[in-house]
Amino acid sequence: MTDLVTRAQLVLLARTLHVPVERLAHLEHLGPHRLHELQQRMAARLFDQHTPVFERMATLVPIIPLAISLPIVQRLVPPSMTGRAAGAIGVKYPAKAVEALLRLDVGYAADCGPYLDPRTVGQLTDDAPPAPVVAILNELLARRDYITAGPFLAYATPELISAVEQGVPDDEGLIRSAAYAYSSEAISAVMRRLLTGEGRRLPRMLGTVINGSKELRLEALSVFARCAPDVIAAVGDVLFEVAPPSAVADLLTTFIAADATEDMLRFVGRLSPHALTRLALNPVLPEIADALVDAVDGSSDVGVWRGLLEPLARTPDEVRRRAGMRLARLDAATLLTLPALAQAARLWPPLLWVLAATDVDVQSRIGELWATATRLDLDVLERRIADQRLDSTLATLTTTIRVLR
Repeated sequence: MTDLVTRAQLVLLARTLHVPVERLAHLEHLGPHRLHELQQRMAARLFDQHTPVFERMATLVPIIPLAISLPIVQRLVPPSMTGRAAGAIGVKYPAKAVEALLRLDVGYAADCGPYLDPRTVGQLTDDAPPAPVVAILNELLARRDYITAGPFLAYATPELISAVEQGVPDDEGLIRSAAYAYSSEAISAVMRRLLTGEGRRLPRMLGTVINGSKELRLEALSVFARCAPDVIAAVGDVLFEVAPPSAVADLLTTFIAADATEDMLRFVGRLSPHALTRLALNPVLPEIADALVDAVDGSSDVGVWRGLLEPLARTPDEVRRRAGMRLARLDAATLLTLPALAQAARLWPPLLWVLAATDVDVQSRIGELWATATRLDLDVLERRIADQRLDSTLATLTTTIRVLR
């Protein structure tokens, strides 16, 4: 994951700690995974330290009927207190929590949203009927409170996702909220439903992105680039159906200008062969090819390299020749990683097809460099790539276990 996801997690952490995000800017170097872990731990610590107080409050729930207590609560108790107390009540009396959700005024429930224990959001989306959750989501999106709405999507059950497809019309709001959902599996589940559901929401959603602001385009890229490979391929096919070449070109230049090239390449690398060919023949690709090659300098991320080589291999000879020359000028340490990367990600065909279009002297330079690499160098590189893939797999498994819980 990338700088776009890192930024979203930093905003969530600032929201949890009730401080301006600028005060936490120095934590960006931790990366998205560590920031997510830190945010989850801080939220748990803040809520757990008040558990005894909220548990005493929860003992009143079986004594006073909700029909009597909730109107009083909504008039007298600040939403910040109700939201924080909802965790203890929900854990101890889940049925009462669901009943309360059905009785609460939607506006008051949305006011409580920023103060809910994240663990409570997951339980509510599991236990509550979809209708009141959808009503709260619509209210949050109307307020443009995407930070609060994000966790509702992150914990969404299949039933809730289906209800969201039918009952939440705000395409931009869904995309912006999904940008704050950390789980790639949850995002993929939502997007898969929008792809296959009766509403056929995704073409309309992509149209909103194409015509939207720079911020919306970047948030959409953050969402789509984190989806499962099959979802990315399907999204890409729809994109090339609804977007003319000029719109695709505009999206690409927006991403590059915003330093989101690596995210873009991760998305591009999972496109279907048909979409990759459409991209390779886009008139803007010769203009941005140099920038794409420069973006991979120093990278050992197989996803980024796949996103570079797969479309370049489908471009006309002159574009491949120029890209190959640019590739040969990358740092020697980067070029030395290419054989291991190509082997690990099965990228030899597109890599060799790009290099085949270059002049003999360029091919000779790269060949001589690879010939000087020791077996030890290649072993170290292969282990680094294997560790990267293992880290990604472990992170996916950890997130899946949390979702299942």
